[in-house]
Amino acid sequence: MPYAAQLSLQEATGPTMEEVIFLHDHVLLLTCLMSLVIMMFALTATMTTLTHNDPTEEVEQLEAAWTAAPIMILILTALPSVRSLYLMEEVFDPYLTIKATGHQWYWNYEYSDNIQMSFDSYMIQTKDLQNGSPRLLEVDHRMVMPAGLQARVVVTAEDVLHSWAIPSLGVKVDAVPGRLNQIPLTTSRVGVFFGQCSEICGANHSFMPIAMEAIPLYHFEQWLIKDQ
Repeated sequence: MPYAAQLSLQEATGPTMEEVIFLHDHVLLLTCLMSLVIMMFALTATMTTLTHNDPTEEVEQLEAAWTAAPIMILILTALPSVRSLYLMEEVFDPYLTIKATGHQWYWNYEYSDNIQMSFDSYMIQTKDLQNGSPRLLEVDHRMVMPAGLQARVVVTAEDVLHSWAIPSLGVKVDAVPGRLNQIPLTTSRVGVFFGQCSEICGANHSFMPIAMEAIPLYHFEQWLIKDQ
């Protein structure tokens, strides 16, 4: 959950979000360093330049510098970006598959891989919330998965465009009618993680939250037996 007046990204609760934060910090540090170097170079050149005019049309060293510098910046930015994209989209032998289908305005979850179960997830109205429950985020049926194991989430939509997103896990997948998008989902600890539809989908777009609960594997197996 984000805190009041928080300026940074949410705390990472999975390997995907850890990669996002690492890439963000890397690009931010690179940008600040390059800006500082350029400012110091411009300041030094201004203070040490002679008062007469120096033509710069045929200065090969300067042309080589302003060509090589952007290339190095792009390489230093592209390499970690490609690595992060690969790790964020590759599915490695998932423990289970969950299909999330967006509707106007709720989510439907269907468990497969020898688990035949499906349920709808609606937002709990403010007057029905229990003490301590987050407003506009809590749902009547949470999506449940085992912590520490990888799940494959297949996302689609029934009517219009939606988007299945949980910021603390670094997950955001477009839900497109007639198309299946998949993404790996892994949590590094137990807990309840909230998100919302991130694609404007109609009048009640703000009232179709996402609540995912990660529990130990033993408790997950008990939950399956109880709800099937």
